[in-house]
Amino acid sequence: MQEWMIKEKKKIAIVLEGRDAAGKGSTIRRFIQHMMPKKTRVVELGVPTRKQNRNWFSTYKKHLPNDGEIVFFDRSWYSRAVIQPTMGYCSKSQYYYFINNVNDWEKRLINDGLILFKFYLSVSQETQKYRFFLRRSSELKYWKVTDNDLKAMEHWHLYTRYKEQMFEQTSTDHAPWILINSDNKMIARLNTMRYVLKRVNYTDKKKVKAKRYFKELQDYQITIKGVKFENLTKEQYELLFKIKAHE
Repeated sequence: MQEWMIKEKKKIAIVLEGRDAAGKGSTIRRFIQHMMPKKTRVVELGVPTRKQNRNWFSTYKKHLPNDGEIVFFDRSWYSRAVIQPTMGYCSKSQYYYFINNVNDWEKRLINDGLILFKFYLSVSQETQKYRFFLRRSSELKYWKVTDNDLKAMEHWHLYTRYKEQMFEQTSTDHAPWILINSDNKMIARLNTMRYVLKRVNYTDKKKVKAKRYFKELQDYQITIKGVKFENLTKEQYELLFKIKAHE
């Protein structure tokens, strides 16, 4: 697909939104693992400056792909629709200006040749809490859980309300939202990649038969973080499989 994109000078932008620990970053890492680095970018702006807050659309327009390039957004301009109003990081007028203008803005970009995908990785409250626990218990990943993450978790229901409003008002025929269940990260990554490969009409496309992920095994064994567990009962395997799903 990327070779076709470069040859035909196509522009692809892939937006990944979702709560903290939904798997946005890890999904992007799997996407770009074997891509050509010179034609691939990942955009993660973090906390916006005052200037960026005042010029929201132009801030992100600068990061959109050039001809023959694919860009992944680990959170995007849609921060203005969900996390910012949830946490009080933008004014009501900024929020409503965004909601009232984003559809036309995206349509102009698409009419100008942009191929846009908007994915929302949906994680349950129970799964998010468990992933936070795993991160805080890890000597290598504890830094990923910030005070702001924990504060956002306290506003779960308010976030949900803004999220549902975002779907209702910004999912359009030209740029629909694609919801991916990310309680199992591996399956979420594969579903996201499969959707992109199916929707982009590139040349020499190969048809890949979908695999069955849950089938009865004869020998229950699994490897987690380089440690192999063998001779497991079905119940032990299912428990360890759930742990592996959060890697």
